[in-house]
Amino acid sequence: MNPDLDNPLLEFLGVQLERVGPGACTFALDIEPRHLNRQGSLQGGVSATLLDAACGYAGLHQEEGTHGSALGNAVTLMLTISYLGKVSTGRVRAVATVTHAGRSIYFSSAELLTAAGERIATAQGTFKRSRANREA
Repeated sequence: MNPDLDNPLLEFLGVQLERVGPGACTFALDIEPRHLNRQGSLQGGVSATLLDAACGYAGLHQEEGTHGSALGNAVTLMLTISYLGKVSTGRVRAVATVTHAGRSIYFSSAELLTAAGERIATAQGTFKRSRANREA
């Protein structure tokens, strides 16, 4: 799959990394029956995973021009999600941006959008970069 992704869970779910760069990230998912809950809508945990990953990856670039294996790692300290709508088919995108960053802690927000641009959920999170990534 995508060498920049390097995330077994996201690969298993069929999540695609569309863009990652300094302060921003976009993931996409083509909804399949395995992603649905008993009511036939995108399962909340799948939505949460997309939003968490997008927010987290958005803060992994340490400087302009790094990519691939230079992304590094971070852990989620806090994630708040608001579920605003439902979707059952098509493609969704989790689009995230870093809203503030310190040396080891950063904050990001994301939206989960349908192909038509309808907002399905939003998230705000706090993340901590791994020690190996705090060389700056």
